[in-house]
Formats: sequence, structure tokens, C-alpha cells
Amino acid sequence: MKTLEKISSFVGSTFAIWVLLFAVLSFVFPSGFTWIVPYIVPLLGIIMFGMGLTLSKHDFQEVFRRPKDVAIGVGAQFTIMPLLAFLLVTILPVSPEVAVGVILVGCCPGGTSSNVMTYLSKGDTALSVSITSVSTLLAPLLTPALVLLFASQWLPVSAGALFMSIVKIVLFPILLGLGVKALLGNKVQTGVKALPLVSVTAIVAIVAAVISDSQSQIAETGMTIFAIVVLHNVLGYLIGYSIGKLFKMPAAKQRAVSIEVGMQNSGLGASLASVHFSPLAAVPSAIFSVWHNISGPIIATIFRKQQEKNEKDTSQDEDSISSVS
Repeated sequence: MKTLEKISSFVGSTFAIWVLLFAVLSFVFPSGFTWIVPYIVPLLGIIMFGMGLTLSKHDFQEVFRRPKDVAIGVGAQFTIMPLLAFLLVTILPVSPEVAVGVILVGCCPGGTSSNVMTYLSKGDTALSVSITSVSTLLAPLLTPALVLLFASQWLPVSAGALFMSIVKIVLFPILLGLGVKALLGNKVQTGVKALPLVSVTAIVAIVAAVISDSQSQIAETGMTIFAIVVLHNVLGYLIGYSIGKLFKMPAAKQRAVSIEVGMQNSGLGASLASVHFSPLAAVPSAIFSVWHNISGPIIATIFRKQQEKNEKDTSQDEDSISSVS
């Protein structure tokens, strides 16, 4: 079991490398990965079940302990990213499928990777986990409603069908995970240590499936989609950070909100697009998954260095005051 834990830890810490590697391989050798396409939805269900196993009472207690902070993060998540997505696909020339795909990933809740990035940035990790948990539980209602509002001018949208899909592949697996954890208690902890390996494998498989299934379309429009995804993600970080400043949050909370807003549950976006729209509509989510595993560590490093500089400056100021007195 210790060997499995070490492998799981290594794979989790090198997540970005595996996503990039298999994204390239699935583009170059698409026939080797298209067989995964029918399993996209079950794979996401496994990830969400794992999320349920890792949630604790403390995560939900945090919501009631500081509801304003959580509400700001969740509100920013479900307004900034959908609006940015709508503006980008309205301004830039893209096909209806790509437009819907970008909007869909913008309307998804935050991804669990944001919790890791917030921790690495020296941000408020507890707040990040609470925002992710609440936004994920609200996704069955808010994601279909927002997709209907912003994307229906490009393609027909069935909010009811989206709702049922999110309940099946997100809400039910999370509740099942919570139930298993409640029944088995500490016995679950042994299995939880292997979850990074399972989650990374599932996300990598989803990305590879989507890219292999749309290889020809990506070859034609990939750079445009990539540019939109980068703009969407980076603007999400910047505006999320500004929202934290606007509400006069401490620096650690600003970092948490910024990362929560910028990073999406791209696996959910890819799954919903594959089931309800087209393989091409799933491409923005797949590229988002690749890109945010590059941008996440970058923004976390910038925030961490900023925090370390502030701590150093504060320490020097205190030393100066002490020497004067």
C-alpha cells in the first residue's frame, strides 16, 4: 500500500506533465485513444465519487462560519466566467459548436485542482475547498440555467437534460462518496491516499478521448480555441483577484477567490459537451484542462512569491522599529 501511495503522490505532483503528454499523443495518434470516448461520463463519475470521499464536516462548517466569503467566491465563479465566455465567443470568430463549448466550460463549477493551487499560493485553502464544494453542489441548477441563457442563440439547449446529466455524473457520485465515508469512517482513509492516481488517470483519459475524437477539427481551429481558453482563464484570475480586493478581503482570501474563479471543472464541461452537443464542443474543455495545469502553477508561484516578499518586508519593518526603540 505504501508503494501505491508513493506512486499516487508522484503522479499527483506531476499532473500537468501527464495531461500535456497524453494531449500530444492523442493528437498525433488519435486512433489509439478514441476507444475511451464512451467512458468519458463514467470516468468523471469516478472523479466526483473521489471528491465525495475527501469532503469532511469541516468543509461545510466553513460555509456557515463565513458565509459572506463563500458567497463572494461562488457568486464570482458563476458570473465572471460565463460572462467572459459569452463576450469572447461573441467578439471572436468561432463556430457555433466551439462557442457553446467555451460557454459550457465557463458555466461549470470550480475544479478540485484549484484547492491544490490555492495551497501552493499560500492562499486560504479552507475557503477554496468550501467554494469548490458549494459551487459543485449548486452546479445541477446553475450550470444548465446559465448555458441556456448564454448559449441558446448558437445551438438548441435542453436545460432539463443538462440538469439530469449533472445530477447523475456529479451530485449522485459525490453523495455516494459522502455516504461511503460516513459508513466506513477511518477505513476510507487508506483508499483516499490513492485518489490522486485515480483522478489524474481519469482526467488524462478524458482529455485524450476528446482530443483524439476531434483531431481534425483541432488541426483547423486549435490555435483560435487555445487563444480563447488562455484569455478566458487569465482574465478569470485577474477579475477574481480584483473582486477580492473590491470586497476588502485579506490577501490570502483574494488569492483563493482568484484561483477559484480562474480554474474550472473542465472534465465536467467535456463530459456534458460530448453527451449533449458534439465532439468539437468538448474541445474547449479539453484544452482548458491542459492549459490550467500550466497556468495554475504559474499563478500559484507568483502569488506565493508576492506573499513571501510581503512577509519579508513586514519582518524588516518590525526589526527597524525594534532597533530604533
